[in-house]
Amino acid sequence: MSNSQKDLLYTTALAFFLLTTAITVTIFVSYLLFAVDIKRYYLEQAVNMKYGTIMKNYAQMMDYLINPFNWHFSLSDFGSSAAGRLHFQDCKKLFLLNFVVFIASGAVVAKFHKIRARFNRTFLWIGIVGIVIAILMMLNFDEFFVVFHEVLFRNSDWLFDPNKDPVINILPEEFFTQCFILFFILFEGLNFWKARLKKA
Repeated sequence: MSNSQKDLLYTTALAFFLLTTAITVTIFVSYLLFAVDIKRYYLEQAVNMKYGTIMKNYAQMMDYLINPFNWHFSLSDFGSSAAGRLHFQDCKKLFLLNFVVFIASGAVVAKFHKIRARFNRTFLWIGIVGIVIAILMMLNFDEFFVVFHEVLFRNSDWLFDPNKDPVINILPEEFFTQCFILFFILFEGLNFWKARLKKA
């Protein structure tokens, strides 16, 4: 493999590693965000459940999404429809794909981290595109949220009916907005930091 090919491989792997790092950190920090949001958005009153009960169900939901050995979606205090379970299964596949790419790209970065990459500006342009997307999100989050789901999912199962999938009542739009904002802060920060380094 030539040096230019190694540079390209390293830069591509690093780009994916930064992306999946931002996603992975957001996934795990979401526990803290949700713990705060239960009180902030009066979710106890919304579903008539105690704080601990709501948190337990969120933990069960997240365990299903991130645990590769758990393929049975079940919440202690919320029922779910077939369409709802299918959507969570689709989400789980995306979560696991993210973790696989995170590990694989991280391995490539670790192996070639001493190689000088020639595409530093790649991260600058990725960061600029990220800013544009973030601005579009802030201008109209509802439309952004719809487009996001239409791009990632092949069906409309994500349009939950609260009567059939009441778990949506503890997942307010503000919570998702916070997760997206956190992701963009991490993603932009990592890319602009890398763009300033002499070595990518």
